Amino acid sequence: MLASGEARNALLIDLDGVIYQSGHLIAGATDALDWIKKQHIPQLFVTNTTSRPRAALLKKFETMGFSVSPDEVMTPAIAAAQWLADHRLQKAALFVPPATAQDFNRVEAIALDSDAAVDAVVIGDLGEAWDFALLNRAFQMLMREPRPRLIALGMTRYWRGKNGLQLDVAPFVKALEHAASCEAVVVGKPAPAFFEAALEMLGTSADRALMIGDDIAGDVDAAQRCGIRGIQVKTGKFRDADLDGSIKPFALLDSFADLPAWWRQTLSG
Repeated sequence: MLASGEARNALLIDLDGVIYQSGHLIAGATDALDWIKKQHIPQLFVTNTTSRPRAALLKKFETMGFSVSPDEVMTPAIAAAQWLADHRLQKAALFVPPATAQDFNRVEAIALDSDAAVDAVVIGDLGEAWDFALLNRAFQMLMREPRPRLIALGMTRYWRGKNGLQLDVAPFVKALEHAASCEAVVVGKPAPAFFEAALEMLGTSADRALMIGDDIAGDVDAAQRCGIRGIQVKTGKFRDADLDGSIKPFALLDSFADLPAWWRQTLSG
């Protein structure tokens, strides 16, 4: 059982590289998740995945052997759709995978080959679908008057796939910012607004939360800049060289499977 007052601690948990990697569960991850639920520790999965909608993520989790409810998963697409609605930006050019577009059902998606004006240009992870023509199309839309807002579904630099490290969304957003002389609104990690929204969903404060991730910059450092304790796992995109810099995690675990033992030793009592 949790010690008195400990139940207020809450967890923000990254998915890819922490719970699973290359489509396979990290050894011991489901046991750790079961332990978290038994201890009634509030949790929220926070992911920068934009290659598929939240509904597809939930189905993917089930095929891997664990299930979560929609309100336990926060994605950049969900956050971006809410941001656009809050700011009354109704027309958007969605540079996201077709399936992910379904999470933007509250805005009017403008065809990417249209000459119509748009309120926002949304950039997600298109992977190998990116080419000069597509990136240039996004640039052309950003240069129209009145100038639309550039929305970035996260600023993750790279991730680890089956073929090793691969570029994520940030390099493409940076290219567009530079070319169009604008600054993106970031609605995924490592933006403070993303973590603030996650804390609000959990109903907790930064000093009572811990972020578990495999990205020393986008997970650990970004969370700690918001006052959230960052836990680095040595899976996913982690490299030993990550620990040579100025970023110092609150804790370092070999994998997510080690969380229960660390929690009992460090936080209990």
